[in-house]
Amino acid sequence: MSGRTRSWLFRVTVAAADLLSPEQRARPLSARPAPRPCSPAQGSLKCFLGALNMEMTEVTGVSLKRGSLAVEDNDSLVPAEEAKRLKVSKCCLIKGQDGLENNSLPSCENVPRLPDDSLSAGKSTENSDAQLEEEEEEEEDGLSEEDDDEEAESFADMMKHGLTELDVGITKFVSSHQGFSGILKERYSDFVVHEIGKDGRIIHLDDLSIPVDEEDPSEDVFTVLTAEEKQRLEELQLFKNKETSVAIEVVEDTKEKRTIIHQAIKSLFPGLETKTEDREGKKYIVAYHAAGKKALANPRKHCWPKSRGSYCHFVLYKENKDTMDAINVLSKYLRVKPNIFSYMGTKDKRAITVQEIAVLKITAQRLAHLNKCLMNFKLGNFSYQKSPLKLGELQGNHFTVVLRNITGTDDQVQQAMNSLKETGFINYYGMQRFGTTAVPTYQVGRAILQNSWAEVMDLILKPRSGAEKGYLVKCREEWAKTKNPAAALRKLPVKRCVEGQLLRGLSKYGMKNIVSAFGIIPRNNRLMYIHSYQSYVWNNMVSKRIEEYGLKPVPGDLVLKGVSEAYRKMLTADSLDIDNMRHRIRDYSLSGAYRKIIIRPQNVSWEVVAYDDPKIPLLNTDVDNLEGKPPPVFAFEGKYRALKMDFSLPPSTYATMAIREVLKMDTSIKNQTQLNTTWLR
Repeated sequence: MSGRTRSWLFRVTVAAADLLSPEQRARPLSARPAPRPCSPAQGSLKCFLGALNMEMTEVTGVSLKRGSLAVEDNDSLVPAEEAKRLKVSKCCLIKGQDGLENNSLPSCENVPRLPDDSLSAGKSTENSDAQLEEEEEEEEDGLSEEDDDEEAESFADMMKHGLTELDVGITKFVSSHQGFSGILKERYSDFVVHEIGKDGRIIHLDDLSIPVDEEDPSEDVFTVLTAEEKQRLEELQLFKNKETSVAIEVVEDTKEKRTIIHQAIKSLFPGLETKTEDREGKKYIVAYHAAGKKALANPRKHCWPKSRGSYCHFVLYKENKDTMDAINVLSKYLRVKPNIFSYMGTKDKRAITVQEIAVLKITAQRLAHLNKCLMNFKLGNFSYQKSPLKLGELQGNHFTVVLRNITGTDDQVQQAMNSLKETGFINYYGMQRFGTTAVPTYQVGRAILQNSWAEVMDLILKPRSGAEKGYLVKCREEWAKTKNPAAALRKLPVKRCVEGQLLRGLSKYGMKNIVSAFGIIPRNNRLMYIHSYQSYVWNNMVSKRIEEYGLKPVPGDLVLKGVSEAYRKMLTADSLDIDNMRHRIRDYSLSGAYRKIIIRPQNVSWEVVAYDDPKIPLLNTDVDNLEGKPPPVFAFEGKYRALKMDFSLPPSTYATMAIREVLKMDTSIKNQTQLNTTWLR
């Protein structure tokens, strides 16, 4: 036997139907592969989820094997103001889709600022271009909600050129019931996601109290400093001026007042130390840097009680922010680096989501104070723990979804939901995995694997069909006209987007070193292109497998046998060799992993409700419950009918794919936008 065969022999299992027990045959099938980029491997099989491993597993109570990134399906539209809700809902129905690892790449239309390696352009340029970072911070501060209005107005036009499910291999259903139509996410509150924690419990925000701790300073620390003093201290803390210290006069000189000012500076501005000085008969508190720039990212150790766990865990409720953006907002208000936060999984922007967060040596008191100054956020359920959170530790997510204006009869709804509960749905990668513009992200991923770097550059930067923000259109036009990265970069007010980062890299390394220029883009974002191509292959292969073999397990589900020619044919057409997926850049070498073919949701429940006003919320959020709001009252025989669904899914699965199985309709943004536009006329 050859070395190549031995390298994947451990995956070989005879998956024939006659080996299943009667009990197993009666249960719905589930299977797995999940794409996972990793170091080069010897085997040819592991490259593209090569096997469809049939298993008989339940979702609840088990920690499932998954790829290197935990992904949660969160796709909801959440306008910032009530006045914008109807307008935005007309054209942004599924813009975020339900990506589990926040799969949409950050174009200039949607710019997440990653907590770790994306604060700067990358390790190789971490300390170069400090001025650019300051400009970027100012740009981010200056972006107003008017941008959301522009996005709302142009999004429907842009989606005319978007992808459909057919374009990314999503073609099959496993159920036989008759489909019906319904509107997904007509309102932001129609899609709510609660994380399922390590212990298997659904996480809720239900307690805003602060743990009693005698070590905490008084509430006066939040008000003792003036706005001007805070501004000067922040500039000192972030090295934004040439001052080496800031002196604050103690107007009412008492020991208690001086103590509060000392505590306020040290707690609100990590990295600064204080001392008391007499100057011309007056008392001053002088703030200065204790340990250079590193002090900002490493909170002082001596001021944290030894008996208290080093990490404050809390539940974060958020609207219209993805996890990475939310953490950047929190870190900005707390004046700390984002990398002191940890979490089990990222949640997408377009949703109301509830998840657990941990932060290093920030008190619950300081975190709770943010509830007074942040909109669309709420922090609670505080506790001190010894350990942070880690990606992938979550058990999954629980979804509460409202589909409005449904056309199905009660019997049709009953059949569809029973099928979802008992049979499940095909575990396709959802539409968000592939981007929202006329250039699918899987095309960029394919070019990376082909080592076609000029094409990678062109796909990211070239002009494209559909509406985009004016400055991005101008940037692309400048690039097409001049191929001058510096000139194109000047057209962008936001430079942390993928386009801006690539142009910055091209300016730094030159047009003949595209690989290094592309490497300036944060690693997670670069790998999303690879993930997208893997997902594209998976979707097409699972559709072909179900078309030919249905739901019965067959030889070839665990190894490249039987359906192997389909893999080989598809990759050959893309100028790739399934027997050799090593890449000269280690990050882009693919080993693959198993992913379940069928997912059967747990904790499934539903009801059909009637309503007259399309603007009223049809479910309560955690914040509604904390504020004591009564549950919605439904009409006995209303003008419209809605389907309220509750279900739990494991990580790295897409709620929109479950909803697709219920409705038997295309969940792409293009299709949903057209449906919603028709409905709202």
